[in-house]
Amino acid sequence: MNFENSDLFRIDPFGKLRPIFACLPVGRDFGFIDNLKAGIEIRMKKKLKELAEFVGGTVVGDGEVEITGVASIDEAEAGQITFIANPKYLRKLGETRASAIIVSDKVTTADKPLICAANPHLAFVKILTLFFPKPYQSKGIAPDAQVSPTAQLGKDLTIYPYVYIGDRCRIEDCVTLYPGVYVGEDTVIGEDSILHPNVSVYSGSVIGKRVILHSGVVIGADGFGFVKDGKTNVKIPQVGKVIIEDDVEIGANSTIDRAALGQTIIRRGVKIDNLVQVAHNVEIGEDSIIIAHVGIAGSTKIGKNVILAGQVGVVGHIEIGDNVMVGAQSGVGQNLPSGQAFSGSPAFPHREWLRAVNIFQKLPEMKKTLTDIEARLKKVEQAISEKGKET
Repeated sequence: MNFENSDLFRIDPFGKLRPIFACLPVGRDFGFIDNLKAGIEIRMKKKLKELAEFVGGTVVGDGEVEITGVASIDEAEAGQITFIANPKYLRKLGETRASAIIVSDKVTTADKPLICAANPHLAFVKILTLFFPKPYQSKGIAPDAQVSPTAQLGKDLTIYPYVYIGDRCRIEDCVTLYPGVYVGEDTVIGEDSILHPNVSVYSGSVIGKRVILHSGVVIGADGFGFVKDGKTNVKIPQVGKVIIEDDVEIGANSTIDRAALGQTIIRRGVKIDNLVQVAHNVEIGEDSIIIAHVGIAGSTKIGKNVILAGQVGVVGHIEIGDNVMVGAQSGVGQNLPSGQAFSGSPAFPHREWLRAVNIFQKLPEMKKTLTDIEARLKKVEQAISEKGKET
C-alpha cells in the first residue's frame, strides 16, 4: 500500500510519515476529525460493552449500541453517552436523548442502556479522555524566544514567542512554554509540563513532571518576611526555593512564595484553584485540593488529601492533619487533627458548627424569650419582696 497517497497518513513537520491522529495541532480536542485532506470525516466509535470494560463498569441493556461521542445529560443526542452522578437527577433517565447513560451501580433498570459504575463521574471522565485525547506535537523553539546558551534543553519542546529562559536552566522533554513565560536562572522544569501565558518562575525553582501552571501563576516570589527595627520594616532575605512535585496543577493568578530558608513544597498530585496564596515554607501534602481565594500563612504544614474550601484562611506555623476538610470561609487558627471536617471562624468540628449555626439563626427569638422571662422573673421577685414586707 502506498501510505503517502492514503487519506489516513500524512508527512509530519519533521518529514516522517505518521497517522493523521499523530499530526494534529497541539491541544486539538477531537471526537471526530473533519475536512482532512480529501474532506473525509473520521469518527471514533465504541460499543457500549467496550466502554464498560474500559471503565470497569457493568452493562445493563444493549451492550452492542454504538457510541460516537459524549455530552451532558441535557445536551446529549442519539449516539452519545452521558452520566448521572447525583441521585436527584435520576428522573432525567427518561428525558435525555442520549443513547446510553453512566449511572451508579445502585441503579439496575432503565429504559435505555446503562453502564453501572461505582463512581459514575470518574467513569465519565475516563470516557471523555478516550473520545477527546490531546496528542502532543512539538512546535519547536520560536526564533523570538530568548534562551540562554547555558540552558539545557530536552527534546520535542514547544517554546512560543517571547519566552525567556535564564542561565543554567534545565527544560526536559516535551515541555510547552506559552508566550510571555519567564523562567529564571537555575530553574528545572520536568517533562510534559505546560506553562500557560505569562507564568513567572523565579530563579532556582524546581517543577516536576506533568505540571500545569495556568496564566499569571507566580512561582518563587519572595516570601512576606520583615523584622522591625524601631518603626522601620527591615526585609528578611528570602534565600530558599520552591519545589513543585509531579502531577500538580495550579490555577490562574495563584502565587507560591519561596522559602526564607529551606523549601516551600507542593507535593505530588496537589490541585490548586485560581487566586490562591501560599506563603513561604509552607508544605502541602499529596493529593490535597486548595480551592479559590484560600490564603495559607508561612511555615504551615498541610497533610495529605486535605480539602480547603473557598476563602479559607490558615494562620502560620500550624499543622493540619491528613484527610481533613475545612469548609468555605473558615478561619484556621490552631492545629487540626487528621480525619475530621471543620467549619467556622475560628474553625471547630463541622457537626458542632452546624448545631451552632442552627442556634445562631434562632438568637433573635431566643433573645425575645429571655427578655420576657427576665421581666416575668422581676415581677415575681417584686411580689415576693412586697409580701415579705407585709409580714
